[in-house]
Amino acid sequence: MTHGVGVVAGASLSSADIPPARRGRIPAAWVPTAGGWAPVLAAGTVVAVQIPYPLLPTGGAGRLWLTVGQIVAFFVASVSHAALRRGWSFTSGYLAITLVVGLTAEAVGIRTGWPFGRYSYTDRLGPEIAGVPALIVLGWAMMTYPALLAARRLTARWRTDRRLTAAAASPRHHRGGDVAVMPAEGASTGGLGRAVVTAVAGGVLLAGWDLFLDPRMAAEGFWTWPPGGWPALNGIPLSNAVGWLAVGALLVALVDRLPDPTRAQAAAHAETDARPPAAAGNDDSRPDGSGGTDGDGGTDGDGVLLALLGWTYGSWVFAYLAFFRQPWVALAGGVGMGLPLLALAVPAAAAVLRRRRAIRPAS
Repeated sequence: MTHGVGVVAGASLSSADIPPARRGRIPAAWVPTAGGWAPVLAAGTVVAVQIPYPLLPTGGAGRLWLTVGQIVAFFVASVSHAALRRGWSFTSGYLAITLVVGLTAEAVGIRTGWPFGRYSYTDRLGPEIAGVPALIVLGWAMMTYPALLAARRLTARWRTDRRLTAAAASPRHHRGGDVAVMPAEGASTGGLGRAVVTAVAGGVLLAGWDLFLDPRMAAEGFWTWPPGGWPALNGIPLSNAVGWLAVGALLVALVDRLPDPTRAQAAAHAETDARPPAAAGNDDSRPDGSGGTDGDGGTDGDGVLLALLGWTYGSWVFAYLAFFRQPWVALAGGVGMGLPLLALAVPAAAAVLRRRRAIRPAS
């Protein structure tokens, strides 16, 4: 079962086309162009086939076909969003990295037990490449992309908070009084520290997601774990979580190095969101004229995808509690995947509230 979706289309409206009073309320990135409907439709397909999933019998053909449909649709949503938002140069590199590394890790894993532990696939997931179901390889690609976007957003906010703290601690004296001056970002789009934090955050997201995924897929008979070996959590050896963290961090780190025309926007938007309203400026303060946090709580066209990553998280927790009756899986995945998502969602929500208070008309 692969809960969740990832979409966003390219913007057909520029900030100049939106009246100033509406900027920040109607995110232009939510308005798809003709070609931009591909990720929207793919996301809708994921949601449509996900809803009946827990109502069908475990191990049955119905759940199998719904799983196939979700993986393929989610893959299309991620790839089409990447192409629309970041171009085919980025997208081709992203696909090459995730498909090759994902396949290699799985092929090595089923033969050596490294890095995930000893496991084996059944024949239920269809065609295989080097003993690995093709759907599994697509799964690595489909989830690495939204994990990267969330990790970048989290890292940009962390770096901006550090710079704002440094500015507040070391004000410069001007004729009109002391003024907090932001240190030069310099390495906002690069640097070893940023790259490491992004990779680790993305790896944690992917490993946390697998704490939901693996118990359900094993229960459906898609793969098996022999007894023995590492201590287990919800029937899955802890070595699997370690392997997911390592491979996930590697994938995010490699894709993060690809040329991306939107990379610089993340730091600019994070800085605007982190500033107090008076410092951040009015509703038109962002470089793209969107006026602070987009109405979706995201930035630079990725807000819907980030929200749907949160939906992935919430749908897993709900399904394990309400349908599968496995509260310990809900707890493990809820904590594992929830930590980076909470670190991402809480500051974003606070930024939205601050900005709305700042632009609220005086009574």
